[in-house]
Amino acid sequence: MSQVIESVDVNVPISAAFHQWTQFESFPEFMDGVESVRRIDDRRTHWVITIGSVRREFDAEITEQIADERIAWQSTGGDTGHAGMVTFQRLGDHDTRVTVQLTWQPRGLAERAGRLLGMDGHQVRDDTARFKTFVEQRAAETEAGAALPGAESVLGQD
Repeated sequence: MSQVIESVDVNVPISAAFHQWTQFESFPEFMDGVESVRRIDDRRTHWVITIGSVRREFDAEITEQIADERIAWQSTGGDTGHAGMVTFQRLGDHDTRVTVQLTWQPRGLAERAGRLLGMDGHQVRDDTARFKTFVEQRAAETEAGAALPGAESVLGQD
């Protein structure tokens, strides 16, 4: 198993960062290689990803969600094995630390070589940097103090 941990500080309130992260369908806008994420129900999502020449489809199940604190998941099907957690730490009224922890099982020579070269760490670092830009731009487009459009929690826990 391989593990990557990456943090980024975003200039939005913790609730905005958390709510934007739970808008899974928007992941292709800031995650390189994610073609689509479709919500199946309150706890499950279906993913289509392409990394290099490898295309994978899988389902993931949310195993834990605490509003404005953390969300954890685990893959449940398809041809990939991974689990992860994203935590949200309040740094100030308008500043949040987002930490992504991803554990995955590289399959095949190309994925194992990419892991040895640290490509997975670079990918997560780049994705978290794009999330920062994405969520800060979205927050700037809303009125001060207003919730982000569609900012409901995936489990309805606000």
